[in-house]
Amino acid sequence: MEPAALTPESFSFFALFLRADWVVKGVLTGLALASLWSWTIILDKSFRFAALNRQAFDFEQDVASGRSLEEVAAEAGDNPSHPLPRMLQGALREWRDTRNRGQLNDGQVAFLIQRIDRVLDTTVAREAVRIESGLSALAIVATASPFVGLFGTVWGIMHSFQAIAIQKNTNLAVVAPSIAEALFATAIGLAAAIPAYIAFNSFSNSVSRYTARLESFADDLSTAIQRRLAERI
Repeated sequence: MEPAALTPESFSFFALFLRADWVVKGVLTGLALASLWSWTIILDKSFRFAALNRQAFDFEQDVASGRSLEEVAAEAGDNPSHPLPRMLQGALREWRDTRNRGQLNDGQVAFLIQRIDRVLDTTVAREAVRIESGLSALAIVATASPFVGLFGTVWGIMHSFQAIAIQKNTNLAVVAPSIAEALFATAIGLAAAIPAYIAFNSFSNSVSRYTARLESFADDLSTAIQRRLAERI
């Protein structure tokens, strides 16, 4: 019996998936879900970093506008979502609590500065952890997907050898479909891994730049508070 004639439709993604055995189908399904997962994270992180940087720029402009820090902090509301106004409010809270106690000696001033720095450092650390969430998933997809695809490739090649042995026929029509299934698994693995790898590196750099921005603001704010202490206490 002659094998069925091969057509371009025989090698479409849908046809390759339907023709694959259950192992390769499982590999392809898993890789497709991993790719969907990584793209969900990529889109979420892209919009989130854009919003965070835009809000940071606007808030930094407000602080640099010449208005009092108290006015800028009050305008941010009671529970601001962005870390910069939270840092400002936390530092001013420590400042007010200490100022209400009256005159301070040098030791109390030094302790106040330490408390303010600790509040700012804690806010920066928590924000860094928050914005890094999801990056580990991208790293997993980037590193694991090629190997999962390679497993599907090896399995598909084994399947093609079985087809040759059963049919005792090395005709291209017998071998090509199974080889195509094997290569398809590799292609899907790379398609899942490459965007995840690029996004992981890009977002890691974004996290570093954003964290440095928060730390720079914290240093400037701490300096401003110390200047106030030198003038008023």
